[in-house]
Amino acid sequence: MTRTLNLGILAHVDAGKTSLTERLLHTAGVIDEIGRVDDGSTQTDTLALERQRGITIKSAVVSFALGDLTVNLIDTPGHPDFIAEVERVLGVLDGAVLVVSAVEGVQAQTRTLMRTLRRLRIPTLLFVNKVDRPGADQETVLAGIGQKLIRAVVPMGGVTRPGTRTARVKPYGPADAAFTSRLADLLSEHDDALLAAFVEDESALSHRMLRDALAVQTGRALVHPVFFGSAVTGAGIDELVTGVRELLPAAQGDPDAPVSGTVFKVDRGSAGERLAYVRLFSGTVRVRDRLRFGGNGAAAETAGADGRTESTVTGISVFEGGSAVRGASVPAGRIALIRGLDGVRIGDAVGAPGTRAPGRCHFAPPTLESVVLPCRRADRGALHAALTVLAEQDPLIGLRQDGIRQELSVSLYGEVQKEVVQATLADDFGIDVTFRETTTIHRERVDGIGEAAESIGVEPNPFLATVGLRVGPAPAGTGVDFRPAVELGSMPSAFMKAVEETARETLHQGLHGWQVADCTVTLTHSGYWARQSHAHGTFDKSMSSTAGDFRHLTPLVLMDALRQAGTTVLEPVHRFRLEIPADTFGSVLPLLSRLGAVPDAPAVQGAVYALEGRIPAASVHGLEQRLPGLTRGEAVLECAFDRYRPVRGAVPVRERWDNDPLDRKAYLLRVVRRVAGHGRDGAS
Repeated sequence: MTRTLNLGILAHVDAGKTSLTERLLHTAGVIDEIGRVDDGSTQTDTLALERQRGITIKSAVVSFALGDLTVNLIDTPGHPDFIAEVERVLGVLDGAVLVVSAVEGVQAQTRTLMRTLRRLRIPTLLFVNKVDRPGADQETVLAGIGQKLIRAVVPMGGVTRPGTRTARVKPYGPADAAFTSRLADLLSEHDDALLAAFVEDESALSHRMLRDALAVQTGRALVHPVFFGSAVTGAGIDELVTGVRELLPAAQGDPDAPVSGTVFKVDRGSAGERLAYVRLFSGTVRVRDRLRFGGNGAAAETAGADGRTESTVTGISVFEGGSAVRGASVPAGRIALIRGLDGVRIGDAVGAPGTRAPGRCHFAPPTLESVVLPCRRADRGALHAALTVLAEQDPLIGLRQDGIRQELSVSLYGEVQKEVVQATLADDFGIDVTFRETTTIHRERVDGIGEAAESIGVEPNPFLATVGLRVGPAPAGTGVDFRPAVELGSMPSAFMKAVEETARETLHQGLHGWQVADCTVTLTHSGYWARQSHAHGTFDKSMSSTAGDFRHLTPLVLMDALRQAGTTVLEPVHRFRLEIPADTFGSVLPLLSRLGAVPDAPAVQGAVYALEGRIPAASVHGLEQRLPGLTRGEAVLECAFDRYRPVRGAVPVRERWDNDPLDRKAYLLRVVRRVAGHGRDGAS
């Protein structure tokens, strides 16, 4: 019976992840010649920009067979600016290979990825690549893995002649007493029966018993085998392939159960149609099936009460032999390209909502933003359409339109991502753009409890709606929790929905213009005037409440409540680790102070000082620019998002892009003028 393994390849940029993918495809017989990243000839880096820059930007799926095991291999970006691509892959993996460079060792992104893999308990093998490069050192890399990643690792082989083109890997076996003893010691920590046998008579533990126990504990993400090799020369690849086949768990799922899957990537076909990359956890999807999907904020005319919609599957492609092949169906455990799901978005549940979904954020949100400006004024409409398409493929791009100034902003992880957006718009859409200076995205936190209400017919409320709202703080990371404290039948569901949707939208701009990320909003009062008609049967908007009344009134009430509660502006802060020559410490420390960094006590490591601490995200780029000049280019800096903290000093304010409900008079003038042509103030 054929088994399936959905495998992720992850690494810090330039560790050799895409080269390893090429080598695995060649070993499996999918390709005859190994492509080179530098030449732009690899199978998975298909974008022109990927080939030009030699980096992976978009995740790619390619399939190959290892005996009775079908591996769907997902190559992911290594550059931290594209961490969102990695994030959405994590929820669909059965196992992973984390690539570490034998020369550079454990790097910043390596640590971030391993922390996340451990938190999600994804079975992971480590592959130490580039053992043929000068400077490769097996023991140094193993020590770094134990210190910086995880201690529960076991090397599966040794390297002879490291640092040379003739480097080879010798796998450890039953005859290696030191290996057997270390393996038994490590595995017995999680297996009482094995521990008892180990204590009683270590020699009674056969190699097969230990290998079986290793597979079990690797599958439970308790231990992590470490393989060595070179993607360029092929050294150690056979041992890694054996490890993938024998130690990582195959996909589970009942093909006869109800359909349940998740969308982790969305592309566009040649005709502009949406192509959904779906990992199916259970059930079977067939062409012409009616399939429900949604759950990630996607709205459609056909959406039901649960916010989900239904479409007919018009085409299915499964990954086989290095390419996507048209098929009539896809069973549980597989990854497929599904056509026909109009309006589908990344993170949507397909069929019955499941528990594993990449819509949940495992990595830090983007902390930067920039305004995108078309070079030709006539391209303004086309730019919005193009950025909308990019936002479909990358939800964390955070497309935002300023309704007042008619400007478009995108969220970013870094300057490289900005270059990619610019090149993509030029190459794929023919739109030349420039960017304003990148700025930091702040947040607002609700300080206390605030409450406000306005009633129909009571001045100064000009709308035919009664809305009362209470706002309060919520734990970090919980989002906006909307709670109706009125009877659900007290007014039409369309009006209730209008209040909730408008409240969530309004909270994208708090008292200082920043998003209020975590809070509770409780609907405390509601009321409306029922539909009124004249004797001849025509609907009279001047005597009847509409959803527009609730959409116009809610921002005023919510901002009054927020004013009572008060907010604190928060800034993103990164955790940093910095290694510098000891003699440059006196020059670097004042720089850290000027940039607002708070370092811990330095650790002295011979001629090197190691500093850890926190630094405002807005200062990271400045630190990266100044360090080389102060440290003769010898500084090693690692940064990763840590948390949000209250801003120190002047509170930054972002210009509003809505009708500004904080200024009641100006807000009503804008809203009334916009709707006056409909027969009365406040109608819609």
